Amino acid sequence: MSFFDSEIVQSEARQIFQDYQNLLQLGSNYGKFDREGKRLYIEQMENLLERYRIFVKRVELSDDFMAKLTYKQLETFLDRFGLTPQQMFDQMEQALARMKQEIEP
Repeated sequence: MSFFDSEIVQSEARQIFQDYQNLLQLGSNYGKFDREGKRLYIEQMENLLERYRIFVKRVELSDDFMAKLTYKQLETFLDRFGLTPQQMFDQMEQALARMKQEIEP
């Protein structure tokens, strides 16, 4: 069975994408959130980031041809911005850390 034929993989990919879309939509009102709302939003983004990191690592480590191709496409896409997957995750974490600092009293 191919990596992406797995129901578990498909389900997690769909859920990550759906959660990301929902958080982006919610985040459009981030400036209107109170401190607690911002804290909860950041926590949800951190959770999503960790789930995405694990998913990408599973793709990277897979021996499946389609998984290897998918990971290579991610690397190629990020290379256009001068980033590696690790740098992408690092920058996302740094952005969330800055957001946390901004809401600290």
